[in-house]
Amino acid sequence: MGKKRKVPQMNASSSADIAFMLLIFFLITTSMDTDQGLPRRLPPPVPKDQKKNEALDIKKRNLLVVLINSNNQVLCGTDYIDIKNLKDKVKEFIDNPNNDPSLPEKVEVDVPFFGKQMVTKNHVISLQNDRGTQYAAYISVQNELVRAYNELRDGISKKKFGKAFADLNDDQQTAVQMIYKQNISEAEPKNYGGAKK
Repeated sequence: MGKKRKVPQMNASSSADIAFMLLIFFLITTSMDTDQGLPRRLPPPVPKDQKKNEALDIKKRNLLVVLINSNNQVLCGTDYIDIKNLKDKVKEFIDNPNNDPSLPEKVEVDVPFFGKQMVTKNHVISLQNDRGTQYAAYISVQNELVRAYNELRDGISKKKFGKAFADLNDDQQTAVQMIYKQNISEAEPKNYGGAKK
């Protein structure tokens, strides 16, 4: 009788180590896209001792409501407008170049590099949407609002420093932000419905 030969078994202990090393390698080398939010600042609360009618006057002048209804139509103030025209309307509201009494009040602010400037620092843009608003429409409107601020900041940066806002140093950017302070308030979605015909 011949001896039975044993078949040599593979050493499986190193397989787990190899799989683990490959997993770590892919985790380290793979980049993951992360969503970045847009910075938003809510308006400050109204002081308790402030008169009600004074608050209404300030709110009416300094507040611009941008509403996106369930049909993805944009209401800016009291008018339905094309999204292509939103940026320019918002820029006029933020800047109030002709000191229009129906637009935000201008107050004097001492700004580094610029000296005393009349700015609409109390303005607020209230972005509201219907529960039926499409996400893409909401993001498009957000982008136009931020673009309005960016263009105003770029314009004054190029005029004063000869370069775009993004190319300024931190102190210069802070100064420009004092002139065009971003105040966008986002309200919780409500059921407004479509446009009235």
